[in-house]
Amino acid sequence: MNRRIVPAVLLVLLLVLQGQLWFGRGSIPNVARLSEELAAQRRSNTRAEQVNQRMEAEIRDLREGLEIVEEKARAELGMVRPNEIFVQLVK
Repeated sequence: MNRRIVPAVLLVLLLVLQGQLWFGRGSIPNVARLSEELAAQRRSNTRAEQVNQRMEAEIRDLREGLEIVEEKARAELGMVRPNEIFVQLVK
């Protein structure tokens, strides 16, 4: 009788552990999904950091000089100085 109980208990424990491995909270599919979400979030964070760096550089330029103001006026508002010819290239 005892000879059958130990293997049966070990088999039940093995089945429980396999169930946790494939269907539990820390299961392989769940960990893979979370890894993909983490990678996507890291890519998003990298893009946001790049945007923030560009904005910080633009703010610095606005605080330091008027060149960026003139550049923005030319690009966004079509500013032209007197006696200057405006040529616009369309891509």
